[in-house]
Amino acid sequence: MDSSWRKSMTNELTIVAHHRPEILERILRVVRHRGFTVIKLKMNLENGKIWLDFVVEGERDICLLVHQLVKLEDIIDITTDEECECDE
Repeated sequence: MDSSWRKSMTNELTIVAHHRPEILERILRVVRHRGFTVIKLKMNLENGKIWLDFVVEGERDICLLVHQLVKLEDIIDITTDEECECDE
């Protein structure tokens, strides 16, 4: 079946997480495994926490990505440009 009719969507996310050497790699791995591409990324380190502003592109619902990211133990908060209800 031809999936070329599917439209890619861009979404913005802000993630706050505890600063650990591997956290950025884990977040990016989840983004990639869920079928999204990072278009833009800005990171700030402040008071032992990292603040990540992402723009991602993908064909899937952004809530599927958020639902997986909240499972990472060092994630403190995630906000998106769409409302998602997640079971934490």
